Amino acid sequence: MKQLTNIEKALNEVGEIARFSGRFFQELFKPRFEFQEFLRQCFYIGYMSLLLIGVTAFIMGLVITIQSRPTLVDFGAEAWLPKMTAVSIVREIAPVITALICAGKIGSGIGAELGSMKVTEQIDAMEVSGTNPYKYLVVTRVMATTLMVPLLAIFANAISLYGAYLGANIQGVVSWDLYWSQVFQTLRYSDVIPAVIKTFFFGFAIGIIGCYKGFNSKKGTEGVGQSANSAVVISSFLVFILDLLAVQITDVLGLT
Repeated sequence: MKQLTNIEKALNEVGEIARFSGRFFQELFKPRFEFQEFLRQCFYIGYMSLLLIGVTAFIMGLVITIQSRPTLVDFGAEAWLPKMTAVSIVREIAPVITALICAGKIGSGIGAELGSMKVTEQIDAMEVSGTNPYKYLVVTRVMATTLMVPLLAIFANAISLYGAYLGANIQGVVSWDLYWSQVFQTLRYSDVIPAVIKTFFFGFAIGIIGCYKGFNSKKGTEGVGQSANSAVVISSFLVFILDLLAVQITDVLGLT
């Protein structure tokens, strides 16, 4: 019986998130768009995350190359190292890792920020003053995450491939021109475009979940922490679900 109750709660929350997302699309096309707030959120979500994403992507590319090299050497396929790392990084690793980092940093930040505004009745004060809090707080943040996460993923791809180049030269010698010619000869539009497209959905999921949890925060300051925590957990879970769906769709369309 308790299990059924948990399932009902989960399904009810899925419905609430769907309704919250539907309201986003309704408010998105209504004037007026809060452009200044949107730019401010792009700065905090995108620019302020560059260092963390860059360091993580560099280490990721370096480690993947170092760990993959011994296995390829055993099979006499060391020359395939740049090609293998390029495809794995661009198609899967960089977009997903970038989205998970954003879910932890940005999703929790949005959930905590809006949650604190909710429990301190700042959102209610905005409604009383005639400001649409949903359009000012939610639409701008969701649009910013939807735009910035793909840009961060592209940045992570470049830094990660550079880290992979350095990793390939730790125990061997691969010239700069040879490495990048192999990378670009291997990568196709069917590798890059689906990987970029799915990051838009990752960004939307991170933004909408963070805003939903913060907008519906309860129980005072304790609820703020719960909102931030659940925003990270649910958005990270959605990233994996969306990635699985993206892989299945690209496979059906013959883009793999």
